[in-house]
Amino acid sequence: MSVDPATVKKIAHLARLRVDEADLPALAAEVNGILGFVEQLQAVDVSGVEPMTSVVHVKLPRRADVITDGGDPEVVLANAPNRLESFFTVPKVVE
Repeated sequence: MSVDPATVKKIAHLARLRVDEADLPALAAEVNGILGFVEQLQAVDVSGVEPMTSVVHVKLPRRADVITDGGDPEVVLANAPNRLESFFTVPKVVE
């Protein structure tokens, strides 16, 4: 897969990025390099390899999923700048 400068221009437009016409060929070459690298990665045989989150085998510590200090709204809302009954109140952010 490869992209041409016109495709890069369209992508930049969709992403609302301003790109000079003179920079489009260089960006197309850079995107093509990235796509080529992704194609190389897709060619790697990973069958039998377990997905992992780190290259180092580390067992993450876990804690018990229990409620420790919930259920007391007065303590939770003690430092709230504004509250209404047992809820936080915030300024309206969406019209």
